[in-house]
Amino acid sequence: MDGDDVGRLVVAAQAGDKVALEQLLRTQYDRIFALAAKLLGDRRDAEDAAQEALIAVVRGLHRFDGRSAFPTWVYRITTNVCLDELRRRKRRPPTVELVVEAGPGGRLHDSTVVDRMTVDEALARLPEEYRAAVVLRDLCDLEYAEIAEGLGIPAGTVRSRIARGRAQLAELLGGNQTDPGERRSEVP
Repeated sequence: MDGDDVGRLVVAAQAGDKVALEQLLRTQYDRIFALAAKLLGDRRDAEDAAQEALIAVVRGLHRFDGRSAFPTWVYRITTNVCLDELRRRKRRPPTVELVVEAGPGGRLHDSTVVDRMTVDEALARLPEEYRAAVVLRDLCDLEYAEIAEGLGIPAGTVRSRIARGRAQLAELLGGNQTDPGERRSEVP
């Protein structure tokens, strides 16, 4: 569906056409879910966030004024919903997952070795402000100005967050298994 079709659906939905609203939401759901999954790193949380974002889109549709593209406006709402979820997570007690493997002689031992980190796992380890900027630029293909508008920050800040986020991703994916914010103090 092209931008003109989406624009017509928006106008019709704003005028109260429920069929147009349903169609409009269906056209956006895959994007919303994909963004939520990348930002949150958890399928169930992404499903919940996608539903929250859809509700926010419906509630705020009358305020959409067309200054940005509708999908950009939807990305902004989704990003804000996800950032709120990430903030809530910080207030929750952490959960610990213990991996147990059979060691030499068949004995069980804790395994802290990670063979290979996926991009999703690496994204999940980035600070939320870097993760949001990197996902919106590299996975959603938004322009710097759109990201700045969506996150409510200056374009220069967007650029620095993307650069720092990409650097931390490269470090994480390059085999460094420490958190990006941690400094290792190794003695040669």
